[in-house]
Amino acid sequence: MDKKLRIVFMGTPEFAVPSLKALAEVGENVVAVVTQPDKPKGRGKHLTPPPVKDFALKYNIPVLQPEKIRDQAAITGIRDLKPDIIVVIAYGKILPKAVLDIPLIGCINVHASLLPKYRGAAPINWAIINGEKETGVTTMLLDEGMDTGDMLLTERLEIGDDDTASSLHDRLKYVGADLLIKTIKDIKSETIRPIPQDDSQATYAPMLKKEDGRIDWTMKAEEIRNFIRGLNPWPGAYTRWDGKQIKIFKAEVETGVRPAPASSKQGGQRAGVKEEPGTVINISTKGIFVATGRNTLLITELQPENKNRMIASEFIKGYKIGKGQIFD
Repeated sequence: MDKKLRIVFMGTPEFAVPSLKALAEVGENVVAVVTQPDKPKGRGKHLTPPPVKDFALKYNIPVLQPEKIRDQAAITGIRDLKPDIIVVIAYGKILPKAVLDIPLIGCINVHASLLPKYRGAAPINWAIINGEKETGVTTMLLDEGMDTGDMLLTERLEIGDDDTASSLHDRLKYVGADLLIKTIKDIKSETIRPIPQDDSQATYAPMLKKEDGRIDWTMKAEEIRNFIRGLNPWPGAYTRWDGKQIKIFKAEVETGVRPAPASSKQGGQRAGVKEEPGTVINISTKGIFVATGRNTLLITELQPENKNRMIASEFIKGYKIGKGQIFD
């Protein structure tokens, strides 16, 4: 298959931009971009176009922004473009069968996990939260399920110990772009063979909400650190102190710190009794040491409510926090 394929690109956030750019730079025939409507952002609530639209307009690619992808007008608009392939990357809506059936070859999705693991909206976050050491990108054929279609190609990527959702996102978006180009090349040469997913190995990565960021101090320190990394920068892992919310952005596990013995109800000391999880057990120039379900968490970067992010040593200087106080 030597001819240039007619491609409709469906995507919305920054994660999708490198893939659209890659298609444009290799000369693929992107006949239109379908993206989410402009949305109000910032304090002034000014209408702001999604990143994919910004890029498309710079390359003079026509842009469609239907309010609802299931509306007949939206479906007809895409059908009239006569695409051979629809490329879907973080579009933000589940496509109806009427759209899936439009392209001659099919709808290709670029998904940021090693399917069938981490199907769903937040695979990057959950891979880090769960302490995975490896992730990757999978291209697949879309069907009516949630990331259940046949797999095409896969590329693996190591998760670094200091990776956050943000840093991993920024690496995976380029891996996804390269894999998309290779996938389309292999489709043209008819060398690609779809592989059904093993549903018995499937795991899920549901969308995260702001309230999902609350830290459970009874978890192990390593689990809490992974949780913080996986929610950085959004929605942000948080706790409460002195009646206010504090977001935590960086922390380390400290196995050698021994908490002071907890006080009894009568005010005496009970030697060897571990502090309640969430209790501040030490403060130093390194940061704030907090008891957890197992081992100690050293908080090194945080953000008090209505303040900017700061290193823990700055927080200690400006706020009256001391041993024995508890993060709720």
